[in-house]
Amino acid sequence: MFNDTMLDPAGPVSAVTRDLFFDAIGLMLVVIVPVFVFTGLILWRYRASNTAAKYAPDWAGSRVIEIAIWFMPVLIVVMLWFVVWARTHELDPYKPLASTQPPLVVQAVALDWQWLFIYPEDNVASVNRLVFPVGRPLTLEITSDTVMNSLSIPALGGQIYAMAGMQTRLNLLADRAGTYHGRNTMFSGDGFSAQSFSAEAVDVTGYDTFLAKARAGAIALDQPGFEALAAPTIAGPVRLYSSVAPNLFQTIISSHGSMPHTAAGSAPAEEAMTHAEHAQ
Repeated sequence: MFNDTMLDPAGPVSAVTRDLFFDAIGLMLVVIVPVFVFTGLILWRYRASNTAAKYAPDWAGSRVIEIAIWFMPVLIVVMLWFVVWARTHELDPYKPLASTQPPLVVQAVALDWQWLFIYPEDNVASVNRLVFPVGRPLTLEITSDTVMNSLSIPALGGQIYAMAGMQTRLNLLADRAGTYHGRNTMFSGDGFSAQSFSAEAVDVTGYDTFLAKARAGAIALDQPGFEALAAPTIAGPVRLYSSVAPNLFQTIISSHGSMPHTAAGSAPAEEAMTHAEHAQ
């Protein structure tokens, strides 16, 4: 069964995101709780049967009350700004995660309406199935061969846009084995609702089994094969490819008339976008 929520985090990124969510709620409750408490007290004190309550029909306002009303919201907004700013930079999706193991690089390509995952180190690929070792950092290099999409695996953290002709990046890590739900969170046409995939964190044996199964197949992902795969498909099956055309990911990016942007060479606007996306 899929884990589809950041409220049950399966990795350090989603754990920090969950904590930020509850910290923000806690700060906002500083205003909400007193509002409900004082609403009840005012209704009780100034009820029709309480003739002892002071009646002041000409009362125009109170500077003390107005300051109190505005001071707390302003203070909370400032505190939220500080917390969100600090956590957003802590959760920079381009920043590698600390680990004694090197990251596994997987290239993700958004299609209509499927996800293609290319494993450049192992020269295999899969459709609508992302398999990676538990406890090892996962670096997703992301692009789109169609309109803008947004890749999200809530249980592991973050969402990052996939844009044609550009490369974005997302660093994740699963600290426990499991199958997690990934999907496109941006409306992209008729098959949007079915554009999901399974993200499977497995042990080393499980990952080797996945690679062996992919290599045992007779289907290679060459350029004609990719063009056939890229045809609009709704709720397509999971597919494995035994090999991948050289530099297919870069070829897909270049076909849209732009050079790939990397973490070191991305434009400031792109970096700002990735910060904002991850804080959502």
